[in-house]
Amino acid sequence: MEKNDVIFGINGPVVTVKNSRTFSMMEMVYVGEQRLVGEVIKITDKATTIQVYEETTGLKPGDIVVGTGAPMNVLLGPGIMDNIFDGIERPLKEIEKLTKSPFISRGAAVSSLDPEKKWDVHITVKVGDKLKGGDIYATLPETKIIEHRVMVSPKLSGEVVKVAKDGKYKIHDTVVVIKDKDGKRIDLTLCQQWPIRTPRPVNKKMPADIPLITGQRVIDTLLPISKGGTAAIPGGFGAGKTMTQHQLAKWCDADIIVYVGCGERGNEMSQVLQEFGELIDPKSGRPMTDRTVLIANTSNMPVAAREASIYTGITLAEYYRDMGYHCAIMADSTSRWAEALREISGRLEEMPAEEGFPAYLPSRLSEFYERAARVENLNGSEGSVTVIGAVSPQGADFSEPVTQNTKRFTRCFWALDKSLAYARHYPAINWMTSYSEYFTDLDPWFENNQGRDFIEYRNKINAILQEENKLMEIVKLIGADVLPDDQKLIIETARVIRVGFLQQNAFHKDDTFVPLEKQKLMMKTILHLHEVAEGLIARNIPISRITSLGLFDKLTKMKYDIPNNNLELFKNYEKEIDEALNSALTAEFN
Repeated sequence: MEKNDVIFGINGPVVTVKNSRTFSMMEMVYVGEQRLVGEVIKITDKATTIQVYEETTGLKPGDIVVGTGAPMNVLLGPGIMDNIFDGIERPLKEIEKLTKSPFISRGAAVSSLDPEKKWDVHITVKVGDKLKGGDIYATLPETKIIEHRVMVSPKLSGEVVKVAKDGKYKIHDTVVVIKDKDGKRIDLTLCQQWPIRTPRPVNKKMPADIPLITGQRVIDTLLPISKGGTAAIPGGFGAGKTMTQHQLAKWCDADIIVYVGCGERGNEMSQVLQEFGELIDPKSGRPMTDRTVLIANTSNMPVAAREASIYTGITLAEYYRDMGYHCAIMADSTSRWAEALREISGRLEEMPAEEGFPAYLPSRLSEFYERAARVENLNGSEGSVTVIGAVSPQGADFSEPVTQNTKRFTRCFWALDKSLAYARHYPAINWMTSYSEYFTDLDPWFENNQGRDFIEYRNKINAILQEENKLMEIVKLIGADVLPDDQKLIIETARVIRVGFLQQNAFHKDDTFVPLEKQKLMMKTILHLHEVAEGLIARNIPISRITSLGLFDKLTKMKYDIPNNNLELFKNYEKEIDEALNSALTAEFN
């Protein structure tokens, strides 16, 4: 530290140090007597600018600034699962114990991971083994369902010269010693550090040709996303962004969930914590928290830490991806993150771009979403990070900069519609304004695993919805009575698709998660009714006679009436459709 390394100016979370030659760009620093965590974001010949990740009240010119010599990083090791961190990986439960207060105190010096807890470690290497970055040298049960695989840091390699016995160790205990090519001995513990703004390296990226199954019909069938894919969920206030992300976190077939509450309301985050603590994972029967990491950076927390929180979240996801897990990160919401960028940019007196956002907003968004991928890891295993980011445009205006720039870097766009949400249609994803660019990549998987007819059913369902959308423009002008019967049938079938298929009940045991097999059979049954009815209308049977049988209404309820574990009942539905419509035909001609 030089004598000049003291605060010169303070502007909210932005602190300047004048005439310093000590710090490097992106270096992590400690500011003031309370050692508040900060990061160097700008260096000129006259001043160094630091953004502080904690409340700066009480700081004054002349307070000391100390550099760490390392970039802003997180501690990676056992203890991340079933934990709640703030935006810079400080464990909120431990801070609460330390301060005996529900509020985070400034400068809380708490280790990200418990340094005293002992883990039951199994060493998987022996003396003489050659290790390189990413290789696994120990395993331990982090939770009942997640095996933590301790890996060599991507920056290290060497020959094993010493191995500890299997047993109980703390995260900073040396369990393996390697010797690098220069003969230097390196101690390997159960943890490592990694800078949050640097993507972790991989061997290669793999095609996005395996879907992330969510159990939400509108997504899996009409708007699928791949493992390692990217999706945006834009919607106005009350449209259901958080609710949709909660459902995806609970039910998608990712091994590990990283949920980042970025600038959201504190009561929403507390609801997430409560729900996840009570929810039982359907795959393992264990609490959902056993495979979930929560990063809570609520709207009343320091704005600079909000900017760091999504990088912290995706770094944790990449760490577990490198072990061979499929991870999904829910960022709620990237608009609040962009607002943090805008506030800091304003305090730096940078030239604003559209709507006051900094000119580098697109590049920052791309840096985040580009870290999503399905990959072959350095150790040869396969893993993925899927990124699903909520966007909160003011006034539900999808033309604003965050939404428009997010569309450039995501391949799924699940647009939430406030009118659907207010009509209690969940998920409130508007199938007409949403899209997925993964069909070409995922269709071979669906064909191999669900059959070619799954794709055909989806295309027909889509065509009916598109046709209904055109017809409703006519209906609004002149009413439905003037339409011919074949077009009335389109509208009636589309109603069944909307209410009986696309709308789900998140609180119903058989409808909150729906397997692909049931989704396929539901589409098949709806289309069977449509095609048989179409044949009758071609034979001059009036649509009113067909609808009077109550079959359309019955199909809107089949999602509840047919349990997920008894799909044979769909045959009874098809049989009933054939018998009822045949009797209608016979009666009409007799």
